Amino acid sequence: MTLRRLAGNAWKMKAIFNNEAEIIRIGEGLAACSLPRAEWTHGAHFAAALWLMRYRPNLDAARAMPGLIRAYNESVGRVNDDNGGYHETITQASLRAARGVLDAYPADMPVWRIVNALMSSGLANPNWLLEYWSRDRLMSVAARRQWLEPDLKSLPF
Repeated sequence: MTLRRLAGNAWKMKAIFNNEAEIIRIGEGLAACSLPRAEWTHGAHFAAALWLMRYRPNLDAARAMPGLIRAYNESVGRVNDDNGGYHETITQASLRAARGVLDAYPADMPVWRIVNALMSSGLANPNWLLEYWSRDRLMSVAARRQWLEPDLKSLPF
């Protein structure tokens, strides 16, 4: 799936963010473990990833995001174990996708606009990863614990 193909995908959504303050609130809410659980949506995951990349460039998102998600999950009563909570392969693949989308736009484009574009693409479909990983491999305990390369085809980003 190329970025161009993502942009033309049938997974169309209306804009979910209206301004940069909403992105900052999600990112800071994740970092402070204060974001209401109901607001930790698929779109919020991407918003937080792009917030981290844009507003905390001194942090390596691939290293920082796992700890942020694990701490947040625990703060809202979720368990990070072999059956639920943090998932390494999904997180790292999503970070790669988010970075690919971020890099496709001008550096001064507001993050909220980038997230809205991303959420109007094939990445809005939570099952987008199944184009690259078989369900069994992606949902395995091994994939939850560590990065597993795709088994169907390589990621385009």
